[in-house]
Amino acid sequence: MTERARRAQIVAAAIETIADVGYPKASYRQIAARAGLSSSGLISYHFQNRSELITEVVRDVLGRFAAFVVERVDAHTTVPAQLRAFIGAQLDFLRLHRADMLTLLGIQGEAEIAASEATAYARLVESDHAALAELLREGIRLGDFREFDPEAMALFVFALRDGVLSRLRDAAPAELDTVREELTTMIDNATRSQR
Repeated sequence: MTERARRAQIVAAAIETIADVGYPKASYRQIAARAGLSSSGLISYHFQNRSELITEVVRDVLGRFAAFVVERVDAHTTVPAQLRAFIGAQLDFLRLHRADMLTLLGIQGEAEIAASEATAYARLVESDHAALAELLREGIRLGDFREFDPEAMALFVFALRDGVLSRLRDAAPAELDTVREELTTMIDNATRSQR
């Protein structure tokens, strides 16, 4: 197995372990066992320390999350459809990649990730907010949306999404499907032009 493949295997095992037992209880021994490694020392061979492993976990999950959302948004040409796709894709990722999101939640509350990754994460959050506000602005300009403050509406959308995230551990997949539909409808009603 190549070094890159082994690192990916360890990251995937770390994600599953953290989602299962929580960040504080996720030991190298548990991660190694889940990865099928003969020794937890193999983790130390591929990652300098726990912080480097956790930083890679965050990078991996956020990268896949962003690609998942962008692909679905880019499949649409109208602003209202792009907004629905944006909201739906975020909730679909939560439902389809539950362990990833539980891991991010656990790490966010407990872990110190490398400063460069923390900065990158903060930039991603700001970039998402700016992109959504710009999409809303474009919808207003085209007359697809009513007049409202795009920055405030973007903030509300993310607050609602984060509320769903906070219930992720207890939510059944069917509940997430219902939440997806209701949230999409709510945002559609809140932004729709009255013309």
